[in-house]
Amino acid sequence: MTDSPTSIPLLAQIIGAAQRQTGPLRVNDFIHVIKDVSNAYVVNTGTGYIMINTGFITTSDRNKQFVAEVTDGSPQAIFLTQAHPDHYGGVPTMASEETPIIAQREFTATCDFFKMLDSYLKRRSGVIWSNTIEKREEIVVPHVTPSVTFRDAQDFTFGSRRFRTISTPGGEAPDASIVWMPDDRVVFTGNLFGPLLSSVPNLCTTRGDKPRSAAKYLQSIQTVIDLEPELLIAGHSEPLAGKEAVRLVLCNMRDAVQYIHDKTVEGMNNGASVHELMSNISLPKSLGIKELHGKVSWAIRTIWEEYSGWFHMDSTAALYGVPPSSINADILELAGAENLAERALQKALHGQALESIYLSDIVLNVTPNHYTALRARLTAVTTLLTRANGENMSEVMWLNAQIKASELSLPQHTEGKPND
Repeated sequence: MTDSPTSIPLLAQIIGAAQRQTGPLRVNDFIHVIKDVSNAYVVNTGTGYIMINTGFITTSDRNKQFVAEVTDGSPQAIFLTQAHPDHYGGVPTMASEETPIIAQREFTATCDFFKMLDSYLKRRSGVIWSNTIEKREEIVVPHVTPSVTFRDAQDFTFGSRRFRTISTPGGEAPDASIVWMPDDRVVFTGNLFGPLLSSVPNLCTTRGDKPRSAAKYLQSIQTVIDLEPELLIAGHSEPLAGKEAVRLVLCNMRDAVQYIHDKTVEGMNNGASVHELMSNISLPKSLGIKELHGKVSWAIRTIWEEYSGWFHMDSTAALYGVPPSSINADILELAGAENLAERALQKALHGQALESIYLSDIVLNVTPNHYTALRARLTAVTTLLTRANGENMSEVMWLNAQIKASELSLPQHTEGKPND
């Protein structure tokens, strides 16, 4: 299966275009953006320049050339808004030995977390990002140690410009922070809200990461609202200008997440299961924000498990180390593999994609190359991809990977059904 332009999620399109950028772009008379997997910013201070994030590892040489197009020398400082490699990957290339590297004090702990689970996370993230980030196989994550760290907030002055770094742990990592320019009324929020504005936050990534707290997200977004910025520069979104325009967008995002949070808690108190809540809660049209990175249903599940933990009280067996798949062979023996697979296919053909996947999973867990079960899975995930409308990147990339895996597993001929 090959992606058509309309099937590529917006975030993937933006990241792809950023990696093909041919030069820095002017934001205003003292800020330039270098678009990348995560954008880097160059701020003229009157006596030099500072950077806010440095872009990715594989584009660091290109980014340094872009910086040289708008200013000279090494940066007076580099602010890092979170310990993800797409934010700090270019530090070794951009910084001199004297350049202060400024980050929230949990930066190193976040780096250590990713190092600890490196092999595990690489396997998982490869499914989502393998066709999105160029030269991904060449990535060697550099070791970066901040020379200046802060806990809650800290003030800095470089040249004629004042900066204040503020901890916002409701972002994509515990060390997340924003950079506020109080005299200029400009705030750089990095990926506090995710890569894009007006989108549901991705509180728990499909690739694997520490779950993010909705309550901390709400506190952090309120921190930005209270600053009353007149220019907001966030993730991959285009800069948002105008005090009222910024406030309107931020308040709508805050109110949407508050609604999801409160409805989830209400449902928990009323005895609803997490799956009932995931199926039944949706945002009112007045709070309609997009699902470009996170999804309402995923946020509900993350909130439910943040407050309640992993035990759903729906099966005693969940307390022990034997998975549900342990009885799949028994189910096949009793029901027959072809019966289950055919039922899965019929479910898929009638639009019951998720029920079909549950049934085909039972068959494929025992007989990985079962033809009818593979057909059922391919039909079901294709249906889900159509319903996704190419919007949410993690969902679309996962479904594309499942389609590809099913197509590769199916026999090449289509006449007749091969032996199981």
